Amino acid sequence: MSKQERLLMLSDLMLLAVAVVWGTSYGVVKSALVFYPVLGLLALRFGITFVILSPALRHLRAADARTLRGVAGALLLGIFLCETFGILMTRAANAAFLISLCVVLTPLVEWLLLKRKPSRVEWLAVALSLLGAWLLAGDGALSLNPGDALILLAALLRALTVCVTKRVMRDSALPPLSVTAVQSGVVAFGSAAAAWLFASQQWQPLPSIAGHAAFWGYVGYLVVACTLFAFFAQNFAIKRSSPTRVSLLMGSEPAFGALFACIWLSERISVTAWVGGALIVAASILATVRWTALRVSAAQA
Repeated sequence: MSKQERLLMLSDLMLLAVAVVWGTSYGVVKSALVFYPVLGLLALRFGITFVILSPALRHLRAADARTLRGVAGALLLGIFLCETFGILMTRAANAAFLISLCVVLTPLVEWLLLKRKPSRVEWLAVALSLLGAWLLAGDGALSLNPGDALILLAALLRALTVCVTKRVMRDSALPPLSVTAVQSGVVAFGSAAAAWLFASQQWQPLPSIAGHAAFWGYVGYLVVACTLFAFFAQNFAIKRSSPTRVSLLMGSEPAFGALFACIWLSERISVTAWVGGALIVAASILATVRWTALRVSAAQA
């Protein structure tokens, strides 16, 4: 196995780990919002992340203006505003599976922006993901509330972000940690500015560590696992894979999210929804297998 193949396999495994971590994030965020409002939580989460990653900003000196504009994080700010307000207004399980429609939207956005037509296997995996999301929605009879609509908008913004980042990072030597640092700073500053300008009630005294250990545990998990690790892994993988493959490999996220919401928040999920989750996991596995390599190996056997 060549070094490039090993790196691609590593990126695949990292993306599947991200799917597990981000799947749990919906329940964790919903729990944290009991203690602290949306904009304050976003500013705190990404502000801590930015401070931790600030040494990586030294690499920006070698970046051109086009790269800086591409990784600035405005789309990411939109994603987290939509996702977090959406989670506040809907069930964690709803948020987990509705965001999976990013898988359906990414090939279309990639085709439009990067002129890369998805392969037949990728389209098959997309179809399985779409069917799984439809089943997860409850036999296709989902009644959207405002929170659900915000999550759908976040799914579209996710698809755009993956493709834009791919286009910018394709020819850039900027390290993934530097990209994550910039994006975290933009989300933190943007959330703080939005609270200051439009929603002063979102600024509240921070819960004490002694009396609110659970809240700070949620924040620590969101910073370390759901932000530092997850964003590094995603940016690492985007440079070595196609946007559609990245989205498909993370397609198991809603299944993990629904399972965690069921266990952590005691949300009830139907058998049909679990079947949908299984289809989405199957789509992720389908995207992971190197079908061309398997055919070559079989021919040589």
